[in-house]
Amino acid sequence: MSSTDAQRAGLDALRREHARLEQAMGDPSLHEDASRARSVGRRYAEVRQIVTAADARDAVLEDLATARELAEEDPEFAAEAQHLAARAEELEAELEELLAPRDPDDGRDVLLEIKAGAGGEESALFAAEMLRMYRAYAESKGWTVEVMSSSPSDLGGLRDVTVAIGARSAAAPADGVYAHLKHEAGVHRVQRVPVTESAGRIHTSAVGVLVLPEADTTDEAELLAEEMAPANLRIDVFRSSGPGGQSVNTTDSAVRITHLPSGIVVSCQDQKSQLQNREQALRILRTRLLDVRRQEQDAQASAARRSQVRTVDRSERIRTYNFPESRVADHRTGYKAGNLAQVLAGDLDALIGSSREAERAARLAESAEGAE
Repeated sequence: MSSTDAQRAGLDALRREHARLEQAMGDPSLHEDASRARSVGRRYAEVRQIVTAADARDAVLEDLATARELAEEDPEFAAEAQHLAARAEELEAELEELLAPRDPDDGRDVLLEIKAGAGGEESALFAAEMLRMYRAYAESKGWTVEVMSSSPSDLGGLRDVTVAIGARSAAAPADGVYAHLKHEAGVHRVQRVPVTESAGRIHTSAVGVLVLPEADTTDEAELLAEEMAPANLRIDVFRSSGPGGQSVNTTDSAVRITHLPSGIVVSCQDQKSQLQNREQALRILRTRLLDVRRQEQDAQASAARRSQVRTVDRSERIRTYNFPESRVADHRTGYKAGNLAQVLAGDLDALIGSSREAERAARLAESAEGAE
């Protein structure tokens, strides 16, 4: 089968899937299960984008054929045919990119963890600044940000914090939260004079960022049923030690869940009630277990995961924020800019765009090799 025939067969299958998904989206019963509705919505958005691009390409090709026929009798149609041919090439390239292999998690929401590392209190202070940076970026995209757990430092920084960042509605993979934020995973280095430095010397600190595609209850039902079985979980409650409202420090509202087979431990104490903290902890645990499962099943995903944060060490850096020079540099893509203040205010489009473009180029190259 030629590549053209294979593409046509694949598009026919996607059109049939699109029709089924469209019917499912119109079924009121689907929306009684929020997790399933979100999963179906993600897939529908992805397939709809491809089908729309294919339909646009086919319409232009049909117009092109007509214009070429007319040009044989009327030369004035030759220019129109030339214009349509150029447009058809653009749409074909767009369609090929949409059909190229893509990270299946791109359309998911994320759990993003920021952890202070080398640099002590200065690192914790910058971790808090990074949280503000990601919050501002998420808000500029219309996403939601929810703090799942946090551990403040003595000077108002953060030793570590985990936040859930999510889209308000199902998005096509290219527009997904994970598609934008997954390349933020790694060690971020900051060079500046700390507030604790009296001699005015520049210090170098490090903050680790971990980004995981968020699991949901559908994943638990379909993939994690055995791992999340009650017999595999030990749930302990204890009194919260952090700052909080009237009930936070006076009741056993904090929750620690230990996954016995893997040894993964998740603690949450930021919410007011034990039930809320339990739900947050289960949410984080599901996501971490899903990540472990994918590491085991997919060698490529495992390699990508290992490239995130192994140790929060200054040498394993993906990006440097240099305050004296007001400069930010991404060491993977070579991107550099002198707008550090804007970046820390949430203007991450260019930085993130450089990583997404590098991934896109690698994905298209891989697709081209596979077609040979």
